[in-house]
Amino acid sequence: MKKTITWILIADGSQARVLENTGPGKGLKQVRGLDFSIPAMQAKDIMADRPGRAFSSVGTGRSAMEPKTDPVEHREAEFCKSMAEMLDKSLQKGAFDRLVIAAAPITLGNIRKALSPQLKKSVMAELDKDLTNIPTAALDKHLDGIIAV
Repeated sequence: MKKTITWILIADGSQARVLENTGPGKGLKQVRGLDFSIPAMQAKDIMADRPGRAFSSVGTGRSAMEPKTDPVEHREAEFCKSMAEMLDKSLQKGAFDRLVIAAAPITLGNIRKALSPQLKKSVMAELDKDLTNIPTAALDKHLDGIIAV
């Protein structure tokens, strides 16, 4: 009988890690090479150039143009998209059978949007909590009722 491998994605908008559980009482272990982070940046750091200027629709005045999207939100959404792509490739290779996602609420929404249909089917539970700063040994308390660690 093949053991069921469950991956747990712990993420927020700028960092993520993947843990693995191979059955009840087996605990959690970090999956090698699946620890991600991007430097936390504010909009002023991303948009270092001065905004462009445009003529007003009324009169001769000019004003600064605002970006169409928040650069910080866009950056975090792209980070979530890259995580989802990596998970999808790993699922196709048979690296895991089930997925649990524990992420900050906004990040969880971004991850949901980026999941492929096949990856969505593998998701057994979602937890809208930021657990990125919780040590691996203490995560079992937060995952109680979701997975038998």
